[in-house]
Amino acid sequence: MVAIKHVTGYAAMGAAVLALTLAGCGSGGGSSGSGSGTSTPQNSGSAQGGSTQNAKAGSATSMLTTAKVAKLGTVVTDGKGFVLYRFDTDSANPSKVSCYSTCAALWPAATTTSASSVTTKGIDKSLVSTVKRNDGTTQITLAGWPLYRYSKDHEPKEPYGQGVDGTWWAVTPSGAKITTPASTSSAPAPATSSGTGGY
Repeated sequence: MVAIKHVTGYAAMGAAVLALTLAGCGSGGGSSGSGSGTSTPQNSGSAQGGSTQNAKAGSATSMLTTAKVAKLGTVVTDGKGFVLYRFDTDSANPSKVSCYSTCAALWPAATTTSASSVTTKGIDKSLVSTVKRNDGTTQITLAGWPLYRYSKDHEPKEPYGQGVDGTWWAVTPSGAKITTPASTSSAPAPATSSGTGGY
């Protein structure tokens, strides 16, 4: 009888140790999962709501290329085919960025690590440069104009950002703005806020 009690006690102790070990593995796995993603330090360097989008845009825009878009003609896109835009409130000479905070959440900057890391296809590489943003990231410029994605363009070659607030424009390979209105039959309603430049 005593032997049976000892065996039962050892079994219970073994089960408890096993449960603690599994719990330890679970919490260790969770912390390593959150710590192993390099997005955490990248995001902490960005300003506000658009930080994750900025990081994604940066990885997507290591290449500038072109695409033909209905009604607009040949436009500049990122490496995944998403239309890139310029903002009239920015400037090209010198390059100046004015889209931050809530604006940058709606219009994530096309970022990169350096101008030399950007490859081009159908665009003169000598027109490509960068400008430092106040959040520390490096934004791609074309003919001096900082480039952006539009967060409501969910598919490649969607130009829903075209003409928003009369200040956001798709870009030609030379960096000029395209002012032709895009087809808006299926476009989402622009998110504007009383003349604040599309944000």
